[in-house]
Amino acid sequence: MTPADPDQGRQESDPSDGLDEELAELTEETQSAGAPAEPTLEAQLAERTADLQRLQAEYVNYKRRVDRDRELVRAQGEAAVLQSMLMVLDDISRAADHGELQGGFKAVADALQQAVGKHKLEAFGAKGEVFDPSLHEAVFHAGESAEVDTTTVDTVMRTGYRVGERILRAATVGVVDPATEAAAPETEAVLTDESPDE
Repeated sequence: MTPADPDQGRQESDPSDGLDEELAELTEETQSAGAPAEPTLEAQLAERTADLQRLQAEYVNYKRRVDRDRELVRAQGEAAVLQSMLMVLDDISRAADHGELQGGFKAVADALQQAVGKHKLEAFGAKGEVFDPSLHEAVFHAGESAEVDTTTVDTVMRTGYRVGERILRAATVGVVDPATEAAAPETEAVLTDESPDE
């Protein structure tokens, strides 16, 4: 190896150049062959962000469901307590109707009615209300009346109660229908006009 021979130095550097080229070719072939490449940081970030958003949505839905269930249980408990007090309220109402609600008993009855009123318990089923089968339980029919235009509550035997839209007890009532026009005489008149001549 003499420095005067330039070809000899080039041959020594040629093998290293060939390795670099082979490495570049192999890298291109591997990437083009569809070999799984290492995920980039952006892809990992996007995946983890999507996971976090899914978990947050699941938590929000879970919280809504728990809150809804908790409110339902509370409302059912409140309705059960109020329903157990309906007989007491009926007795108080009957005592008031007969004039027996006086003195200290009247004060207790008023306090009880105020307490159930705070829970939005309201009575329904008064005489003259339009009959609604979802609110009233008709136990008898009192006939017909010219004073009403539709089936109406005529007699209230037991007051109904509700909390908001929830019916705790339907009102037990007697109903009266509107009077029908004199349909029977008109029918007879039509029949007599159509009778065959002899």
